[in-house]
Amino acid sequence: MADFSVVLDPGHGGWNPGAVYGGRQEKNDVLQIAFDVGYFLEQSGVDVTYTRTNDVYESPAQKAAEGNRSGADYFVSIHRNSSPYPNQYTGVETLVYNENSTAGRLARNINRQLEGVGFVNQGIEERKNLPVLRDTTMPAVLVEVGFINTDADNALLDAKAAETAKAIADGILETFYETRR
Repeated sequence: MADFSVVLDPGHGGWNPGAVYGGRQEKNDVLQIAFDVGYFLEQSGVDVTYTRTNDVYESPAQKAAEGNRSGADYFVSIHRNSSPYPNQYTGVETLVYNENSTAGRLARNINRQLEGVGFVNQGIEERKNLPVLRDTTMPAVLVEVGFINTDADNALLDAKAAETAKAIADGILETFYETRR
């Protein structure tokens, strides 16, 4: 039984659909992914809080403040990437405020787990300007779960939705146990 808590932040919502491609909206994909990740974490005894559970919009700053109030151990924002042209890029990428931190370890573990599902691992990128990374008081990552405008990434996510969610959950659990040794 895990003795920790995680905030899951499905990106966008409400009036902000995020990236859109071929009838898909990022806000819908990431809400389902977050619920699935939460299911696997809860099965391991993790206390899970969601920044949203329906189609509403809160600003990234509001989400960071909500995460801070929760007192959670980790904050995981879930998104889908997009590129200027369809089918231009493929794979997962995780954004962090500081790569040389627990958040960097969390990002590496999540990416490696997603690579095991079949996603191309595009690595980690430091982003200092994102409130959900900059303003959170706990280790925070923003996971880009494949490119929404890449057909191969959508097919992989659709075919392996449960495995994708379990991979993200496993990366979170792995990081927790590594940092508690």
